Amino acid sequence: MSSSEIEVAVPSFGHGLDEALLVEWNVDVGVRVARGDVVATVETDKASVEVVAERAGIIDERLAAERAIVKTGEPLYRLTPIDWEE
Repeated sequence: MSSSEIEVAVPSFGHGLDEALLVEWNVDVGVRVARGDVVATVETDKASVEVVAERAGIIDERLAAERAIVKTGEPLYRLTPIDWEE
């Protein structure tokens, strides 16, 4: 990981929901995302949830495969932040 990259964790899905199935990556590695863009789609026991980018940047690496179980707080992807918003 380069010094400018950050790891973005799996967000909280609500009370008592600490893991989800990563259904689909909505962006490829190398793609620039704006804050609010949908990065991935996950399914909990209760609902399908869109994981959105909390900041603008370039997706450097996916840290989980589609169909994997991801846990709240674990790294989901790496991002190089950029000062760009659309």
